[in-house]
Amino acid sequence: MIQKAKDNVFLKSTLILLFGGFAGKLIGFILKIIITRNLGTETMGLFSLLSPTTSLLSTIAVFSYSTTLSKLISDKSYRTKDLFTSIIPISIIINLIIILFITINSKFISETLFKESRLYLPIICISLTMPFITISAIIKGYFWGKQNMFPYMLSNFIEQVARIIVIVLFLNKINNNIYKICFIILVSIFGEIVSQLVMIYFFPKTKKEKLKINKLAILDTMKICISTTSSKLIGTFAHFLEPILLTNLLILSGYTKDYIIYEYGVINAYSISLLLMPQFFTQNMATSLIPELSKHYSNRNYDMCKKRIKQVILISTFIGASSTIVITLFPKFFLNILFKTTEGIDYIRLLSPFIILFYVQYPLANALQALGQNKTAFKISIISSILKLLSITILSFFKLGMYTLILSIMINLTITTYLYYKETFKILNN
Repeated sequence: MIQKAKDNVFLKSTLILLFGGFAGKLIGFILKIIITRNLGTETMGLFSLLSPTTSLLSTIAVFSYSTTLSKLISDKSYRTKDLFTSIIPISIIINLIIILFITINSKFISETLFKESRLYLPIICISLTMPFITISAIIKGYFWGKQNMFPYMLSNFIEQVARIIVIVLFLNKINNNIYKICFIILVSIFGEIVSQLVMIYFFPKTKKEKLKINKLAILDTMKICISTTSSKLIGTFAHFLEPILLTNLLILSGYTKDYIIYEYGVINAYSISLLLMPQFFTQNMATSLIPELSKHYSNRNYDMCKKRIKQVILISTFIGASSTIVITLFPKFFLNILFKTTEGIDYIRLLSPFIILFYVQYPLANALQALGQNKTAFKISIISSILKLLSITILSFFKLGMYTLILSIMINLTITTYLYYKETFKILNN
């Protein structure tokens, strides 16, 4: 009976994440279509170049608070209020350092690294969004730990609706493309505030207690945060270097900056975006997997851990493979109806068999964190990052154009997924 109840909690959390994720992703994808059509391919190329920078800064700012709080709250290690009081001051300091560093170095990053001076203002705008993303991550961690996914999913949906309303109302009124990019970035601040207000509404009403900073809670939180973030940081830093390395090496090989920006936009805004359309299924199931695995692993119930991992992998792979086959068979239809373009078809056909591995890799990566194997995840992240940058470097000298990036993605997905699978089940079989 107890096991059945636990299964029901996991199933309920997963279903809420899936259905809520579908609604949020649908609105988010509509927003992406509006932005893509409005900006055009060249400006989307510039916007896509900023994505790795956003990922890197988000990884540092968020500092794995969501997964860490989820783990500590599900284990009932500390009072929730003590955790919040201990984490927030540290997060404020980290975010102030990020904003100061980016403001000082934005010109160097845009002109020297990206070879694109127009990215100066958008990079500063990205740094200004970080404190709001951090606060949202901390609040989400509470609900993840309680396995109460409804407030998180509802806030995510309302956030996307709020963003789409603001962008639809005002984006067309901006004439300068760079200002459009800045506006889209800054609108996320409004979205995060809306999301936070929704989640705060669902906080349990408790008696006012004296807030205090728990030094032991800080130490345990930072220990998990640092080990978890370190592996993510390696991956996001490699992702940050990707467009910089690719741009500089392809320019050396004789390709123009305009060609690189345009094709980078085609690959990221059209091809990969379309292929990863159902990724929210994988991400949401992996999110519900963390507290569930953490509980079973701490109780040494390894069979249940393997069962949960296999369930999530099977479902996410089925969804990923089904959608990928349909998209690969009718790429022109989907590109035209969504983005009013037919560019990126060749990239889709080449990438599609390997993209399926993404739907296996993501749950496995989260499983390793839930099992407390952050050192293993860190090692895999280092191998993956070196492999990706090395493959880009070597392939760029073969004058393959942007197929350099496509081939490096294929190589990276294959080897990294194998390593995650091997290490996860090696731990559970010992």
